Amino acid sequence: MSSARDKTNRRIASLQSMLCVGLDSDPSKIPAVFRTMDRPVLEFNRSVIRATRNHAAAYKVNTAFYESRGMSGMRDLEGTLEAIPPECLSIADAKRADIGNTSRQYAKAFFEAWPFDSITVAPYMGFDSLEPFFEFEDKLVFVLCLTSNPGSRDFEEQLMQDGRPLYRTVLDRVRQWQRNGNAGIVVGATKAGLLHELRSEAPDLFFLIPGVGAQGGSMQEAVEQGADSGRRSAIVNVSRALIFPEGEFSSVEDFEAAVGREAKSLHDGMRGML
Repeated sequence: MSSARDKTNRRIASLQSMLCVGLDSDPSKIPAVFRTMDRPVLEFNRSVIRATRNHAAAYKVNTAFYESRGMSGMRDLEGTLEAIPPECLSIADAKRADIGNTSRQYAKAFFEAWPFDSITVAPYMGFDSLEPFFEFEDKLVFVLCLTSNPGSRDFEEQLMQDGRPLYRTVLDRVRQWQRNGNAGIVVGATKAGLLHELRSEAPDLFFLIPGVGAQGGSMQEAVEQGADSGRRSAIVNVSRALIFPEGEFSSVEDFEAAVGREAKSLHDGMRGML
């Protein structure tokens, strides 16, 4: 079994939490108390991590919010990765995939240059575009399967010739492609009616479940339907609703207290289900 998967399941079991903190750190939304600092986004991320580290099983870094700022953003990405506790799963939410030799470079970027534990990838160019990621058997590769956005209807939910939706074909392929248990899928919490079906079909995959919070997904349904039979192998991501609490903050400590309260509330809710 992949070491990244084992580590995360141990964390879920010991903490009784599937919380994944999404670091979608938009500079325009971070509190004013950080904006006078030399590296506002990095300091904001460090504060979020300090406030949530006793409640989180994973941290998901949405690379778009860093790449869009050029080299300064990439330095913040690197500093953020260094700040994530080693016992927590680190996810590069990069949604990469391309022809094999290009994907090989993407895999090296996010698994070696920046040693993330896992990455999100897109499946629609087929196995040769994802094989370089699966070759890293100790990592976790999360393949987009059934996402939260309305546009999932455009492709993912379209029926194939066999009468099944495309996302079911993706699910079948990912189960074939995994090595050493290193495969997972991304399933939106807003698809709760289908989450149970996907878990029943794929008891062996690890689930990354975004869409709770600002997108309206249910934490209870995500945990109850997404976890495997051992109440493991799933993480539920919360981003904006957690890292951007309402209100004005006069100090970093006040901000961390607000984020910590929300993280604890989410964690407490999960304990009863795990």
